[in-house]
Amino acid sequence: MMEFWLTFNNGQEKLRLPVPPSEFEISQGNINTVVNINDIGEINLIGKGKLATITISSFFPAQEYDFCDYTGFPKPYECVAMIEKWRNSGRPIRFIITETLINLACAIENFSYGEKDGSGDVYFTLELKEYRFVNVQQAALEQKGYSMPATKREITKTIPNTYIVKKNDTLWMIAKKLTGKGENWTIIAKKNNIKDPKKIYPGMKLVI
Repeated sequence: MMEFWLTFNNGQEKLRLPVPPSEFEISQGNINTVVNINDIGEINLIGKGKLATITISSFFPAQEYDFCDYTGFPKPYECVAMIEKWRNSGRPIRFIITETLINLACAIENFSYGEKDGSGDVYFTLELKEYRFVNVQQAALEQKGYSMPATKREITKTIPNTYIVKKNDTLWMIAKKLTGKGENWTIIAKKNNIKDPKKIYPGMKLVI
């Protein structure tokens, strides 16, 4: 089952959508340039990639419907306040759809919301655009035709031997947090003889 996550500040704040969007579409492309050359005609010069864009629509439920993905989710306007806080922070968020390749740092381009009936549910549309982290000094030098020497920094990640499952954890999230790769959830499942990845619970001790 796909899960839709919004996280902020390296995962210190996060929101899993209680009701997943019925559909999503991500738009990606290249900045190509078509030029005309004598005796050849038009040729297409393939450029670098454009920023990906994605728009999702759903609603924040005011009660725990049977079709909600999980229970104990924040109230509708608590969700709205969280997203508005992130939008006004001037910093990117991360948008993740589990079981897909979508795991992007994004800027919130537009966030609209409102109520349609007397249920108290808050419907919303969230427009996101990919955010790329850039070394400003290096980008300025490269624009002037200079280059900075590449530096290598050895990064080590200590992986614990065990992990205690927390509320709203999934095997994919645990693998991503502990190993850096969500795909490693299959290894954790195999080590712990977990046949169904959905059947984990808070307080459960996993061997990593």
